[in-house]
Amino acid sequence: MISFFRKIRQKLLSQNRVTRYLTYAVGEIILVSIGILIALQVNNWNEERKTKVFEKEILSLISENLTRDSVLITQEYQKAVLANQITDSILNRVNQGVFDETLNIWMAKVIRFERFKSQTSGFEVLKSKGMDMLSDKTLQVDLINYYDEILFKVYQSLSDVEGSFNEDWIPLAKREFNDFDYDDRMEPRDLKTFMENQQHIVLFKMFQDNREGSINRMYAALQEISSLKSQIKAHLQ
Repeated sequence: MISFFRKIRQKLLSQNRVTRYLTYAVGEIILVSIGILIALQVNNWNEERKTKVFEKEILSLISENLTRDSVLITQEYQKAVLANQITDSILNRVNQGVFDETLNIWMAKVIRFERFKSQTSGFEVLKSKGMDMLSDKTLQVDLINYYDEILFKVYQSLSDVEGSFNEDWIPLAKREFNDFDYDDRMEPRDLKTFMENQQHIVLFKMFQDNREGSINRMYAALQEISSLKSQIKAHLQ
């Protein structure tokens, strides 16, 4: 194409047709410029198409990750809520002066901890490619808030419960329990004496307070997951 234009220019110059040469040269420049602009536009269209494909794929993956998080958090949330309800039952039974086998079973549901690990593969890929790949800026901010703030608080609150289990309950169990079957049955050497010890009652209450914090954090995470999944669904439609 360039060779073709060059031959035309040379022919015009050889015929001393300068005016037509200049007109043609200007026209050629315009045509080349238009061609470049079209090529750039096509390239932009291709890049936009690739970005949209990536955005759809990564949001679908993040939505799957969030669904998994929701299932796992719900499981741990329900365990924690049940543990605190049972703690109330234990304290009420002790106040009534009832010390029976039920307490051994109940304690096993209380003296434990919850664990959770988020599936972050989708969000990590998005971060590596650049958060700007996501066109919805509100969704972008909310995803960052969930993964960097809300989950951090969930992990921290669960860690507090696990820390209390390891630092407070394990040493106590080694000293005063005949049997310690995690999540099944726990048997103090002398149940009545153990339960009438005010320090042990305080420990139950402190453990309950710690767990209440994790319950609140997990509930907030579940609410945020629901909101994020709704936003993603609306964005993909």
